[in-house]
Amino acid sequence: MEISEHRAAALRDAGLHWTPAPGDRFVIPQPDLVGEVFTLSEMTIEAHHYPTGTILGFNGTTEWALDSVAQEDVLWLPREDQLRELLGGAFVALTRGARAEWVVTTRLPDADPVDFAAPTAADAYGDALLALMRHVGAPV
Repeated sequence: MEISEHRAAALRDAGLHWTPAPGDRFVIPQPDLVGEVFTLSEMTIEAHHYPTGTILGFNGTTEWALDSVAQEDVLWLPREDQLRELLGGAFVALTRGARAEWVVTTRLPDADPVDFAAPTAADAYGDALLALMRHVGAPV
């Protein structure tokens, strides 16, 4: 299960940097596209990097009127593995809690271990990463 859009938005707003790569998932926050999740692929959706910014090009999708969208107009939905990697050495464990929730345990710099529980593992990772970003005071 993927990260919730509101947690992904909180990470983006906290300064999480995204370099689009094949396999990344994203949404386009527009009323007509609610519930539509897109996957970046070199076959159909490519990241085109220009000096003015990154544009996501929809290639070969004749059924869409959408040819491209600017990176800043989409919301990245990081996967569990990407979130775990961003936690780096702060990540300690992923376990199931007593109420079947997912719990990510981290050790933040100069702090005791902290648990972050959520209904999905991706959301627990997202909460842990957001806490790490706030703790170190810098985007990841």
